Amino acid sequence: MRRDIVSLIKRYILLLAGLTIMAFGVAFSIKGNLGTSPISSVPYAVSQFTPLTVGTATIVMHCVFIVIQIAVLRKKYQLIQLMQLPVAFFFGYLTDFGVWAVQGLPCVNYMQQWLACLVGILLVAIGVSMEVKAGVVVLAGEGVVLALCQVIPKAKFGYMKEGFDVTLVAAACVLSLLFTGQVQGVREGTVAAAVFVGLLAKQLGKLSDKMNV
Repeated sequence: MRRDIVSLIKRYILLLAGLTIMAFGVAFSIKGNLGTSPISSVPYAVSQFTPLTVGTATIVMHCVFIVIQIAVLRKKYQLIQLMQLPVAFFFGYLTDFGVWAVQGLPCVNYMQQWLACLVGILLVAIGVSMEVKAGVVVLAGEGVVLALCQVIPKAKFGYMKEGFDVTLVAAACVLSLLFTGQVQGVREGTVAAAVFVGLLAKQLGKLSDKMNV
């Protein structure tokens, strides 16, 4: 029993460490100004035409995702998934801290922008792999995808996740065009993040399994 509790604590510590790394990855992506990752595209767009920071908008978005999960799953919804709420607050506030922490880094030319973007992609991938390795609770965005997979017959997580990411990016484009007159937070870096974050996270996960970390 005690061993199980210690193991659970270690898994939550791993989750929190992964979320911290992921939040700084988002901050580097924002610093690069070449487009954020799909999951951060809507909060970034919203932060451009409201008083909300990226982190606060992220918290609001995740709360909406939790409500969607409850609406989709209804009686099948497991109350343990409400742990996504404190995770959302932790991740959101850390994202704002990360944005503040990296604001002084030089990023004045296209090469430096890409460097910041690539660092962001790598950090997000590391964070995602740690979140998966922890195996305790997922971010609310992934929770929505998993909920949809439960209620849609033969739906595969990979395809559903891609469709979900495309929907988020499209929503970010529409919102920013409507309220600012131009696309905000969606550029070539968004495409790079959509392609490479998942691939890197999988490879890091395999490496971790081989090293028995």
